[in-house]
Amino acid sequence: MAKKHSALCVEEADDVVEKLREALGKSGIVLPSLRIDLASIARENPCPHVELGGCSVEVARKLAAVLVGAVR
Repeated sequence: MAKKHSALCVEEADDVVEKLREALGKSGIVLPSLRIDLASIARENPCPHVELGGCSVEVARKLAAVLVGAVR
C-alpha cells in the first residue's frame, strides 16, 4: 500500500510541475531548473519536493511582477 501511495505522490508532483511550467510560460517565464527533486524521491517512501531552481534577474523580476499582480 505504501508503494502505491508513494507512486501516486510522485505522479501528483510531476503533474504539478507541468502545470506550474505551463502557467509560468503563459506569463513568459521559464525556470530552466524546474523539476521534481530527485533526492526526495530516491528513498523507500518518496515524498516529492519541487525544485524551482535558479534564474536570471530578469526572470526573477517578471516572476515578482506576476505574483504582485495576482495578490492585488
